[in-house]
Amino acid sequence: MGQTVSARSSKEISGGVHTPRQHDSAHKHVTGAAEYIDDMPMPAGALHGYLGLSERAHATIKSMDLDAVRAAPGVVDVLTAADVPHNDISPTARDDEPVLADGYCEFYGQPLYAVIAETREAARNATQLAKIEYEDRDHKTDVIDAMAADYPHVTPPLKLENGDVKTAMQSAANRLSSEMRIGGQDHFYLEGHIAMAVPGEDDEVTVYSSTQHPSEVQHMVAHALNAPSNAVTVNARRMGGGFGGKETQGNQFAAIAAIAAKRHNRAVKIRPDRDDDMIATGKRHDFHMKFEVGYDDEGRIEALEAVFAARCGFSSDLSGPVTDRALFHTDNCYYLPNVLLTSRPMKTNTVSNTAFRGFGGPQGMLGGERVIEEIAYAVGKDPLEIRKLNFYGETDRNVTPYHQTVEDNIVARIVGELEGSSDYQARRKAIIEFNKTSPVIRKGIALTPVKFGISFTATWYNQAGSLVHVYQDGSIHLNHGGTEMGQGLNTKVAQVVADEFQVDLETIRITATSTGKVPNTSATAASSGSDLNGMAAANACDQIKTRLVAFACEHYGVPEDQVTFVPNHVQVGNQLIPFPDFIKQAYMARIQLSAAGFYKTPKIHWDREKGQGRPFFYFAYGASVSEVSIDTLTGEYHVDRVDILHDVGRSLNPAIDMGQVQGAFIQGMGWLTTEELWWDDNGRLRTHAPSTYKIPLASDRPKEFNVQLATWSTNRERTIRRSKAVGEPPFMLANSVLEALSMATASVADYRVCPRLDAPATPERILMAVERLKQA
Repeated sequence: MGQTVSARSSKEISGGVHTPRQHDSAHKHVTGAAEYIDDMPMPAGALHGYLGLSERAHATIKSMDLDAVRAAPGVVDVLTAADVPHNDISPTARDDEPVLADGYCEFYGQPLYAVIAETREAARNATQLAKIEYEDRDHKTDVIDAMAADYPHVTPPLKLENGDVKTAMQSAANRLSSEMRIGGQDHFYLEGHIAMAVPGEDDEVTVYSSTQHPSEVQHMVAHALNAPSNAVTVNARRMGGGFGGKETQGNQFAAIAAIAAKRHNRAVKIRPDRDDDMIATGKRHDFHMKFEVGYDDEGRIEALEAVFAARCGFSSDLSGPVTDRALFHTDNCYYLPNVLLTSRPMKTNTVSNTAFRGFGGPQGMLGGERVIEEIAYAVGKDPLEIRKLNFYGETDRNVTPYHQTVEDNIVARIVGELEGSSDYQARRKAIIEFNKTSPVIRKGIALTPVKFGISFTATWYNQAGSLVHVYQDGSIHLNHGGTEMGQGLNTKVAQVVADEFQVDLETIRITATSTGKVPNTSATAASSGSDLNGMAAANACDQIKTRLVAFACEHYGVPEDQVTFVPNHVQVGNQLIPFPDFIKQAYMARIQLSAAGFYKTPKIHWDREKGQGRPFFYFAYGASVSEVSIDTLTGEYHVDRVDILHDVGRSLNPAIDMGQVQGAFIQGMGWLTTEELWWDDNGRLRTHAPSTYKIPLASDRPKEFNVQLATWSTNRERTIRRSKAVGEPPFMLANSVLEALSMATASVADYRVCPRLDAPATPERILMAVERLKQA
């Protein structure tokens, strides 16, 4: 029974939206109790798989003698292309990505066969026993070499055009041309790729996959098995990191495990070692950018023409949308009145590159910032002055190269506040004075902004589903189509549900993402996880609440406006009923307490053929100031201080969002400074382990790291609680590190010449640039 009250309960719920709460699995992460796929108990009789990789970058396979592999101790089976019912897992349906290579290989490390054995060690050891005869073909691993050799595009290029570039370029007072190499990046997640398949009745199979896209794994496994999608159930409780690398790249491991499981009617798990994982799976695309820009004497851009060529690898994968997004973000925060941008997604004899945090946006944005930097050095100004001069306007000068109007521009305020709070101008003057008298150590500082578009550019992906159950005791079961990879998505969506019902967060239980509960999910990517799944969960809650309100009106004889959900209670007229009691009453009255929610992003549309539309629902903004010191004798450097102001709208969870901003910046800093991918002349990736591939260490973090969220910001669009996405945008805040290094390097030639640092700006590249500029 309820109690009679004259006012609503004033107690607040615990853990609703806009409050800082720890990640729901944080205590499990730090104690080691969080269960990942490799921690799951293996079913009785389970087998293990391991991949046999090619040792040529491009070759015809003349013969493949696997007799010794099959005869090795513990080996149960060896799968080749002939054993795959449908040998393709291309996510873009281009039929260009085999599960196992068939007749020829197209990159060094391409999976040729899979060993299935009683133990993982037995499977791994047996892969070394194959005798393969190759007939080598010419190979190209570098994007410039591939263009020179007239290699094909893996997918049709995109062109974005606005204004009259040719006329504006010819009439511009000043013109310059340049180019830039922008490096790739390995995802280097804590948990590598892994899948376990458990066979079921008839054609059924259940797959546990470390994937950001359970529905795609479901469809690809079904495709490879020649089975319907309803025969395959994919479960994903959590990943030990994803960063885009588990959007498509998990398909191969899941398919092989499932094929072997159905062949032998035994569970099969497959997990490569770190080095094989790095060799055989895709990375961030590295780019070559070439451009010409026309500008006036003040540094205002009048025309820009640029070509972005990407090392895509042997198959299409997601290279089309990745290179598209690079063009979408070349403008960053700058108005380009006359612009022509073209992508060249080049085929190369390397692993097929894939999604990575920012999805091409960082490469495009970095290229655009290089244009600004080149102009600044040419006119002898602080690059920040050139940035401000070219900012998008709020009421005019606000149309992008893809013809979307920028309606929510707050970049000037973001940059202005950060410029003041970081004391940028005084510090820059002090650094210039320091460099005049310092013989070895030189300093640099830079302030760079970010404008990042939020939505999948493949419009149909902008949808999400959820499933919410309210049980008789008032506890709530939440499932949604997003995946948890450490970013706190489950916590945020649970906070939304808690807020909808006005119950404590502890009331909500989040379960593993499953294609059997929420079908046809989109990848947890494009920074859309909270936007899409939060709204889908809210929709499910709204359906249940509508039924509950109708029940209360009928049962208690009150109008709708006298039924409200208040902290841990339901207010019905003058009665305050505890939430569990009210739910029990509804159950006894046979009210449905479960709902499937759905959401699709409004307003967006995109015509790729025309290069026009509104691909993004809104933009997220940010800015960073980085100060660095370099040693001109060795090229070594330190990031001394970083100040960040980032826009997340009305944050769903400020604690989680702050962690995302900090982590994204450090990962971006690694991309631009230490993380270098290198292939030898044979096409073999040599940076395939922590000993040769250098991610940032704890000691590499800025000595002073000041991060603030723009708490005054609110999303103008109707997103979940007016929040903004936070996964990808802050990654590009690290651009300020590269520009600060550039300034420090330029000081040896009195800032007369743009150093044109390629990324990553390793100590070797810094040193070579210093020596080059000393001769300028």
